[in-house]
Amino acid sequence: MADVHFTNVRIFDGGGEQPFMGELMVSGNRIHRVVKTGFGQRSQPVAGATVIDGGGAFLMPGMVEAHTHFSWNDQPSLDAIQRMPPEEHILWCAEVAKRYLDMGWTSCVGAACAKPRLDVVIRNAINDGTIVGPRYLAASQEITVPGGLGDTTQPHLPQPEFAFGAVVSGAEEMRRCVRMFAKYGVDSLKINLSGESITGMSSEMSQFTEEEIRTCVQEAKAWGKRVAAHARSTWAIKQCVKQGIEVIYHASFADEEALDLLEAHKFEHFVAPGLAWLIRTVNNASEYGLTPEVTKKMGYHRELEAAIASMQAMRKRGIRILPGGDYGFAWTPHGTNARDLEYFVRHVGMSTMEALLSATAWGGPMMKMGKQIGYLREGCLADILLIDGDPLADITILQDKARILAVMKDGEFHRAPPVREGTGGAYLREVRPMNRWAA
Repeated sequence: MADVHFTNVRIFDGGGEQPFMGELMVSGNRIHRVVKTGFGQRSQPVAGATVIDGGGAFLMPGMVEAHTHFSWNDQPSLDAIQRMPPEEHILWCAEVAKRYLDMGWTSCVGAACAKPRLDVVIRNAINDGTIVGPRYLAASQEITVPGGLGDTTQPHLPQPEFAFGAVVSGAEEMRRCVRMFAKYGVDSLKINLSGESITGMSSEMSQFTEEEIRTCVQEAKAWGKRVAAHARSTWAIKQCVKQGIEVIYHASFADEEALDLLEAHKFEHFVAPGLAWLIRTVNNASEYGLTPEVTKKMGYHRELEAAIASMQAMRKRGIRILPGGDYGFAWTPHGTNARDLEYFVRHVGMSTMEALLSATAWGGPMMKMGKQIGYLREGCLADILLIDGDPLADITILQDKARILAVMKDGEFHRAPPVREGTGGAYLREVRPMNRWAA
């Protein structure tokens, strides 16, 4: 693994301060040194190091996606996702994993898969180098109850393996389900604590008993696993805090009591609201039969208003809100995930700085990696993006693949910057013969 020396770059280090002109040295898979310089100044790199003259480009940590469904196949329904044969499905997941890394998402948190072992197999294949993808935490299928969100079984096809989700009824079935997924090697269990209006079950409904939820969490923790919840309803949000469910997806209908609970335990939970799903379903899904008239009757317009108000309140209370918008449906295709950051700024009231931090520094704990990722600091893992432009001036830049000039994961380029000739040379790559740093 060759050393890489970034020079003449504006460094956003993840600490919340304004970027500074500087240089950064990658040695192996870690950041070896970060120094401040003036514009155009360069020091001497180590022997054999590849030198990247950024020409003033923006250097930032790789991004973390907190609500990832690699196996959602850009289709308009759960049935269409589940019906993809397993052979094609695993190939789809591999292609999507690469797409995320292409777009600067160097770490992703699985939020459920469409078949029992898809996430585990993809995570393992990434880790052993069989396929290319981001750091990944593998999830279970969505755990649900008969008739709940994710139960797509039919009377003439009663076998649970045909369901989109894993269907349980009662505490002992829940225990068996959690143990099964633990055996498969998941990192987290996903439980559907509330409905989803597009399936015919209101987002404000909740279907599990407290005993079932408690069993899920207790059993998961006994196996060293995390629990995440689809929790749109007020009751579901409160159950997440009460039962110790660390990751809360959606949290649309948070009343004052729920907000108080979350604030009191704000360092114990992560919230990934999935605003892209709501915004795009309300405004951009007409060609799939989801016209504004239809989605209004479903309740999504009301939920969008409630979700925005909830997120605005959570932001003011210092509750961690992370990007992850339920991408992988036809109107929220994979690769468009950076829309979340735009929505955080436009609707939640975050500054561009906060939005960028939500995708970088706040993602390390979400990945169970502390401050090893999400920062450009000495000793951190070298997950690094080189950006043409300033996301702090225009957060939408991160939606444009052409503006993401380079993607490095674990000290190796997934996408190296283009070579451009000329003095001062933006993105000029060269190899230096020296074998030491010289001031």
